[in-house]
Order: sequence, then C-alpha cells, then structure tokens
Amino acid sequence: MDLTVQQFDEHAENIRRDGYSIVENAIEPGLIDELTEHLERLERELSIVPADNLFEGSKTVRIYNLLVHGPAFERIPVHRNILPIVERVLDRGCLISSLSSIAICADEIPQPIHADDQLIPIPKPHVATVCNSMWAITDFTEANGATRIVPGSHLSDHSPEYGKSYDSIAAEMPKGSVMVYHGSLWHGGGRNTTTDRRVGIAMNYCAGYIRQQENQQLGIPRQIAARFEPRLQELVGYGIYNGLIGHIDKTHPKELLGDNPPDRLVWDTATPERGQ
Repeated sequence: MDLTVQQFDEHAENIRRDGYSIVENAIEPGLIDELTEHLERLERELSIVPADNLFEGSKTVRIYNLLVHGPAFERIPVHRNILPIVERVLDRGCLISSLSSIAICADEIPQPIHADDQLIPIPKPHVATVCNSMWAITDFTEANGATRIVPGSHLSDHSPEYGKSYDSIAAEMPKGSVMVYHGSLWHGGGRNTTTDRRVGIAMNYCAGYIRQQENQQLGIPRQIAARFEPRLQELVGYGIYNGLIGHIDKTHPKELLGDNPPDRLVWDTATPERGQ
C-alpha cells in the first residue's frame, strides 16, 4: 500500500521529535522475497564471512556496495514509500551514502551504541546531515537482535562514548517494515539469542553537501550507473546540489553518462544587474 502525503509528513515529524519512525509493512512481499534470494546467492558466490571485529560483529554477515549486484537492489534507494520521508528530513538533493545488508546470526553479542554521524566534526545538536533506514527483511524482535535505539538522543549535544552501556529499547517491527532515523540517533544492533538470523538492509543517505560513507562514483562502474533510472543516478552522485556542488569543470556530471542534464549550473541561471 502506498503512503499518503499526510503519512509522509507524520513520519518526518516523528523523526524530528523522536529521532526515528517505523513504517510498518512498507515494502511489498515480492520484493522482500527477491532480495532475500539475492542476498543468499551473493553470500555463497562471494564467500562472505563475518568481519570479526567489535563494531561489525563476529557473527554478523555484511555485504557492501549492493548497487553493483543487480537490478533488484536498484529498487531500494528510490522506493516510493521511503525516499519521500528521507527527502523531508534532508532535502531532494540528498545522496546515497551506503547500501549494505546486515545479517545478525545466532549468539551474536550487542553492537556498541553509536551515532551514524558521529565522525562528522560539527557541534551537536545540528540539522540532519544523515538520514538512514533499516529494512526488515525478516521480523525484527528483541530476541533476534532488533536494532536497539535511544529515543530522543538525536537532540543530545554529544555523541555516545564508544563501548559504554546505555539504556535502549528494541526497534521491533514485522518483516517488510522500515525504520527511518536521524543520523544523530544513538543505536546499535541487538543480541541474537535465537537460532535464526535477523536480516536487514541498511539503506543510508546523506545531505548533498556531505561526503558519502561509501564512494559511490568510484565503487559503481560507470556502465552500471548508466543503466540506472534518472533519480537513482542523481542519488549516487550524478547530479549537482543547489546548482553548484558536484560539478566537473563547470559541466554537469550526468554528461559522463551520455545524458543531457535537466538542470543548469548556478552561474548559468544568474542574471547580472545592468548598469552597475
């Protein structure tokens, strides 16, 4: 079911107030099944194993740079029920920061509480520079490692101390739901006490004037980006922000893909005053 404009506004307000909002049953079941199949295939074909460090986990399987692995993943960043919420938190000039899967396996311990924007060296609290989302590919429960969050922490004047324990709640949600949250929200993956995997996809965005977490322009071959739909091309970086940021020698980056860009640089739209 498609969300309404009013629902988009309500979710954006939740994020402004609480730091997060859960969109239940936002993703069509067929897409969830397709993504599950592709993630299982990639794990086999790429021989993916846990990274075995405190942050990524010793029993957590992560697959990065998903946009190079097929059209099914291209549907995630532009999803009609999620992107409009992100655009309300950031703006339409937002970019894809990273796209990866996170499968928390049995007996995994909790991930350290952190904020996704805490490496950006600007004072807090601040306007959202990062807006991320967690797609529930399986049910998210407290028992299987649902993301733990500290509601309202995005308004704090500091980031959490790495490795310190904080009171948090489990962001439980049914399969097919998505949690959208402010980049300053304190959170971390939960402990999995079950025998099943908790599988999520982290679809992360940043403002158009912030550097992306994963280098999309170098990480995605140009021939792959050329087949993306126009909005996805903009989101990975083949666009300009406010008519200026991201240009290449005063040309629009979409020209590298053989396209005629729809927007002009700020210099081309400025009208000089006469007689001065």
